[in-house]
Amino acid sequence: MADLVLLRPWWLLALPLIALIGVLALRRARGLGAWEQAVDPALMRAMERFGRIVPGRARRLFIPVAVAVIVAASLTGPAKRLANPQTFRNLDGIVIALDLSRSIVEGGSLDDAQAATQLILQEAAGRPVAVIVYAGEAYVASAFTTDAPALSPLLAVLGADIVPNPGSRADRAITLAGHIFEEAEILRGDVILVTDGDNLSQEAFDSAETLAAKGIHVNAYLVRPTDGHGDMPEPDDAGLERLTELGDGFFGEARDPVALAESVGRRAASELAKGDTAALFFRDFGRYLLAFALVPALLLFRKAT
Repeated sequence: MADLVLLRPWWLLALPLIALIGVLALRRARGLGAWEQAVDPALMRAMERFGRIVPGRARRLFIPVAVAVIVAASLTGPAKRLANPQTFRNLDGIVIALDLSRSIVEGGSLDDAQAATQLILQEAAGRPVAVIVYAGEAYVASAFTTDAPALSPLLAVLGADIVPNPGSRADRAITLAGHIFEEAEILRGDVILVTDGDNLSQEAFDSAETLAAKGIHVNAYLVRPTDGHGDMPEPDDAGLERLTELGDGFFGEARDPVALAESVGRRAASELAKGDTAALFFRDFGRYLLAFALVPALLLFRKAT
């Protein structure tokens, strides 16, 4: 039940309306309405003795009310996201941009960066994933693949001298991520920077804002160095938070990566549920729930006695 989402939750508003209509109809069906006040009580009792009054049948009202409740519940679209949807994978992707600058590799925090990246791969849930590594320049380590676990060996061997260009250019990584989305014709998704935020430039903020306008969110894991990081620069918490705000993304700590990974997954499911493509990514149980409405509906055709 925890995995269920409602594709059309606004239909829940119909339930209290149905209950209200049912109560009003039930009150009218129990008696004779305004006739009970208009007719003399003695005359009313006499007419009942002679069989001139047919009492209301309140029980029959429960049948259409039950049908309406079941139909409204089915129209809410209770559904479960498919773990590995096989169609239209270009609707939602993930690009992981892993900072391999000196402050990360020699600062003693590469293990945290790799662990956070591994968690993203585990939570990909069938979404295509690509990997970028960057320092003074950004390079594609892996193009989009739907087999995210296959990227784990690649992450395990990342380290010093993988990127020959010194420096830390997050702006180039974000720009390259945008190009990867365009070339793969993936319509929207998430870019996840795994970095300490060193040397964030205005170009990085502008690129994040540009991607957000296209439906591609820019998220960031802050990688903190170890206590003995020497002359390494301090992590830029504020800069990364501002970057994720402009990129309409989430901010998290690489040492505690679960919250960000789950937030990205929930938002992806929510956005898909709001769109017309929801049926491609979810198994809608509403149609099966609708079949239960046939049981009380058949009682409406029962001959009255």
